[in-house]
Amino acid sequence: MKKLIIITTAVFFIIPILIFSGCNSTRLVSSWKAPDAIAREYNKILVLGLMHAKNLEVREQVENALVQGFTSNGFNAGSAYAEYGPKAFENLKEEEALEKIKDNGYDAVLVVALLDRSKDKDYTPGNVTYRPYTYYNYFWGFYQTVYARIYQPGYYTESTNYILEANLYDLNNKKLEYSAQTKSFNPSSARTLGTELSQTIITDMKGKGIIQK
Repeated sequence: MKKLIIITTAVFFIIPILIFSGCNSTRLVSSWKAPDAIAREYNKILVLGLMHAKNLEVREQVENALVQGFTSNGFNAGSAYAEYGPKAFENLKEEEALEKIKDNGYDAVLVVALLDRSKDKDYTPGNVTYRPYTYYNYFWGFYQTVYARIYQPGYYTESTNYILEANLYDLNNKKLEYSAQTKSFNPSSARTLGTELSQTIITDMKGKGIIQK
């Protein structure tokens, strides 16, 4: 009896974990760190979304979620969009941009680029279920009843998928320390996309020893 209780209790703990992980629409495709990279305690990390203006909401949500993620893990971070605006570095030279960033205390930049945003359409036909009803016994009963089911129109569902790349640059040595690509399958909102991306990237960065606190 004791063994049964232990197993049952374990199942109750495992099921929510499986359900939660199954709901995550974002997965890590690949990640890399520099061979000589060591865990650093950066003074302040700038999160910069590199995306087209039509994806402004996605950029805001991704930057905000990553800033919040870094902050909740004890790191100081800021949003490039909130601090500098959408086109703050557009016509600047490298030295000018770096000076502008460093003047605000940043010593690292996490650039998140939207590599691809694609929409997929899936067609779902009208369903016909099979059961041996009594009207099968004569032609017209079968014809009239099943006709409407067969010609019931189907419908289209549309999903949006995202491929994002995140690169962490150390501004003091002007070096790429970390890079990762993620794919998100039809997240429910831009906010959900940002939250899931933040959890995925920061967890991987900590696991690879890129950042420490």
